[in-house]
Amino acid sequence: MALRPPPDELAAWLRLILTPGLGHVGARRLLATFGLPQTLFEAGPAAWRGQVGETVAAALAKPPADLEPVLAASLAWLDAAPDHHVFTLGDAVYPAALLQTADPPLLLFGQGDLSRLANPALAMVGSRAATAQGLDNARAFGAHLSQRGLTIVSGLALGIDGAAHEGGLRGPGGTIAVIGTGPDIVYPRRHAALAARIRAGGGLILSEYTPGTPPLAPNFPKRNRLIAGLGLGTLVVEAAPQSGSLITARLAAEIGREVFAIPGSIHSPQSRGCHALIKQGAKLVETGDDVWQELGHLLAPAPPLAAAPAVTAPAPQCDPLLAALGHDPLDLDVLVARTGWPAHELTARLLELELQGQVARLPGGSYQRRGRG
Repeated sequence: MALRPPPDELAAWLRLILTPGLGHVGARRLLATFGLPQTLFEAGPAAWRGQVGETVAAALAKPPADLEPVLAASLAWLDAAPDHHVFTLGDAVYPAALLQTADPPLLLFGQGDLSRLANPALAMVGSRAATAQGLDNARAFGAHLSQRGLTIVSGLALGIDGAAHEGGLRGPGGTIAVIGTGPDIVYPRRHAALAARIRAGGGLILSEYTPGTPPLAPNFPKRNRLIAGLGLGTLVVEAAPQSGSLITARLAAEIGREVFAIPGSIHSPQSRGCHALIKQGAKLVETGDDVWQELGHLLAPAPPLAAAPAVTAPAPQCDPLLAALGHDPLDLDVLVARTGWPAHELTARLLELELQGQVARLPGGSYQRRGRG
């Protein structure tokens, strides 16, 4: 059954959110004083001035020009499907983990199974330009920890986010996608099928933005606080320096949550952000059990792991080409020098290994081994 406030109550919440200059902090201050938004608006400007000042009190006194269209769009979206929900700070379903953060949103739009919000969760983030090994790691860690009962939280972006959601769908923990658009917009569009799988698979898509909100650049760093806030910890799979994933990790650390990072090749730009986090005190992890050992004591007994996938898919030890390739990206000339094989033979064998899923071809003509065998 859909969770939704009555239209007049929803209108009062939206009016609070849309009032220019108020912000979440000012709104929460008013709510703490007056209670629900409808009661707040009955109090009038004279009662508000001591909390938010003359200018904002004057803005609150007049309903925003966009209130009616936003309310109409929100009600239409709610009516569009039975798994469309709107809930507020005052609802029991609102996740306690977000209430412990500095800036919890006043209102959230959800698509899917709201019971996911009560599950213990792990945030997983990383590069959009992920390597093949990084994608494998994200899927495998996500699946392993979902089998343990953790819900995997990520941002539905390309690269590591998408792979983390795929992994989460492979276990009972499931997944939550926190998006930076309105709930009626999937961004990037190529993840429309993944978003549909999340809803169909008992997951949840979550947004603090009203229907019709486009993919505006400032909204994505802002939504990272929700990804970090929902998790008991944040795992960074791959990240370049100065990436949004590092912002999420910093936000997690600031609210006292664990930060984990998977190390990689010293030659890979996508590993440098993880290495920087490890230098700063993030926990280096090589397997899903490394994460579980840090978080498992916070949870109820986990489901059995009989069908849990391995965290990585080991490659055969006996293949001389895999041994020559190692675990760093290499181009064909280096492999010719290492193996002494003719280039055409190497190319044919690399194609075989690529089709077997043991080697990935990288941009620029380099190759990288997949797995840790």
